Amino acid sequence: MSAAPERRHWRFTGQVQGVGFRYRAQYAAQRLGLTGWVENNWDGSVEMEAQGPPEQLDRLVPTLTATSQWIAIESMTCRTVPAAENERGFRVRGY
Repeated sequence: MSAAPERRHWRFTGQVQGVGFRYRAQYAAQRLGLTGWVENNWDGSVEMEAQGPPEQLDRLVPTLTATSQWIAIESMTCRTVPAAENERGFRVRGY
């Protein structure tokens, strides 16, 4: 029996805009079978929410950072948030 799906919210700072972060996050999430979103913030940070099995969520950030030498996360926060019902896919939001 697998664990119940979980949803996590991350906020990243550092060299995370202008380096393909959002599209690499989308690709990694899709590969891992996760749903959610990622978006740039006006202050240069990036926020992301993803939902799925906890073991796949644990793999998301390492998979994302392993795909680019240009991404440089200086700080990251992560918290569990309520699950989104009927969410399909993982998308890039915002500008």
